[in-house]
Amino acid sequence: MGQASSPVLILLAFGFFFATYNLVTMTMHNRSIGKWVYDDSDGEAFFDPVIEMPEEVKKPKNARMPFHVALTATDAPYSKWQCRIMYYWYKKNRDLSGSEMGGFTRILHSGKPDNLMDEMPTVVVDPLPAGLDRGYIVLNRPWAFVQWLEKTTIEEEYILMAEPDHILVNPLPNLARGGLPAAFPFFYIEPAKFENIVRKYYPEEKGPVTDIDPIGNSPVIIKKELLEKIAPKWMNVSLKMKNDKETDKAFGWVLEMYAYAVAAALNDVQHVLRKDFMLQPPWDLSTRKFFIIHYTYGCDYNLKGQLTCGKIGEWRFDKRSYLRGPPPKNLSLPPPGVPESVVTLVKMVNEATANIPNWDAE
Repeated sequence: MGQASSPVLILLAFGFFFATYNLVTMTMHNRSIGKWVYDDSDGEAFFDPVIEMPEEVKKPKNARMPFHVALTATDAPYSKWQCRIMYYWYKKNRDLSGSEMGGFTRILHSGKPDNLMDEMPTVVVDPLPAGLDRGYIVLNRPWAFVQWLEKTTIEEEYILMAEPDHILVNPLPNLARGGLPAAFPFFYIEPAKFENIVRKYYPEEKGPVTDIDPIGNSPVIIKKELLEKIAPKWMNVSLKMKNDKETDKAFGWVLEMYAYAVAAALNDVQHVLRKDFMLQPPWDLSTRKFFIIHYTYGCDYNLKGQLTCGKIGEWRFDKRSYLRGPPPKNLSLPPPGVPESVVTLVKMVNEATANIPNWDAE
């Protein structure tokens, strides 16, 4: 590919709240439009979550557009057990009606094989040179995609960029249409709020900062050819941002997400924003009409089923409780009154751990 040498050269040059989302307010570039549609499955009217999509790129009803699921990961125990659960639910959903998932690859950016190579399809790529990520491990993600895209051939035209802490709660169709990739909008990605910083990487001649989507790289469903264009710039912008003290302080742990959003805009790529792409317990209360559970937040409740924000609950599920090894089988279910999304999350974790062979192995 024509991009192959650029990221390597630049790499060497560097010295290498929470509101419940609902389906009735979808935005794209600070505009909100849509239409009420009729759901034949239960007779309920709801708002079309796909907005500002040209009619000519909407998918014909019977046309199948499979996408490859690409999951970036490390060989740390914390990453491994999440990957195993994610892969279990990928296999459960892959062939169900409504799914357009194709193949699967875990992109392991630890530089060497691990003990999951035989459990799930895996491609090993190199991490960034020692010290270049400065303890920010996700900085390896764009570099991992650059390498994977260069060394791997896949059958599918589209790619879903996924993460270990994703669980497929419903069969996932291809939400991308034509040249428009699909992405989940994150409320905390606010390019306009940080315009003075964003302008270091997105010059005024490219247009207003509102052209930058409020997204990260995951979940995103995108054409492979578009990702091949974006990935090298995503990597280089990430490194530039991390090496700039003002940017690093302002963006913190979401720096790499901003870098993807900026890199996409620099390539004139805009995304259809789908709030139904993903839910995030405990803030989203129901899994209905969503596709992915993202369990990045801790879920803490008292025994009355009340959320204890900022305080460890009498009942809790938090992935960070299991940094050094997998959670035990048969976790206790939440007390009565806890939202369905949290109950479903724990039940899905329990089902996976009960059925994955040798679950307790690191």
